[in-house]
Amino acid sequence: MKLLVVEDDATTGAYISRGLREEGHVVDLVTDGRAGLIAATGGVHDVLILDRMLPEVDGLTLLKTLRGAGNRVPVLLLTAMGDVDDRIAGLNAGADDYLVKPFAFGELSARVAALARRPQALDQETILRAGDLEMNLITRKVMRAGAGIDLLPREFTLLEHLLRRKGRVQTRTMLLEAVWDLSFDPMTNVVETHVSRLRAKVDRPFDRELIQTVRGAGYRIEG
Repeated sequence: MKLLVVEDDATTGAYISRGLREEGHVVDLVTDGRAGLIAATGGVHDVLILDRMLPEVDGLTLLKTLRGAGNRVPVLLLTAMGDVDDRIAGLNAGADDYLVKPFAFGELSARVAALARRPQALDQETILRAGDLEMNLITRKVMRAGAGIDLLPREFTLLEHLLRRKGRVQTRTMLLEAVWDLSFDPMTNVVETHVSRLRAKVDRPFDRELIQTVRGAGYRIEG
């Protein structure tokens, strides 16, 4: 799984991240709420582990902002505030589970696994669209103007990522992390190569280009 940990305490953050990585997960760790909001919005994660008391943007505000934007990533809220009212506030803000500090790593790991196993919400999109382009996430078929488009698995993942963020610029780094699971820039042209191949299939045979290059920023798909 790919997990995002937002925790400002260096010791706790390192403890959680190390344990999860030892279990084979990919872990992104950020230490303040503003960075956490950017990471949660721009990346694709299976579970978000979120500290409640954070600098810049507090955990509850971050969570409410995500939910208000339609982001349904499962969230495990961590806090030293264990009162019933505090737990209720966290759940009402959109948390899926709640763990009070101090905690055993084994329990955190089990709760993360349980959140990842939960069925996705019934309103989860299964059809993604941009203009006359349509992607069916269940059948994994892509159509444009009624014509089928054959995509390789990585091309499908790249197009899905862009469609889920329609109208928003995705930087090269965002795409490397989300589509290739690379948390660094290996000085490769893999993004440019795959975008070019995707355009050859999705845009070139048609009158209108959907995949746009935003000079100096990245790529976006318009609908």
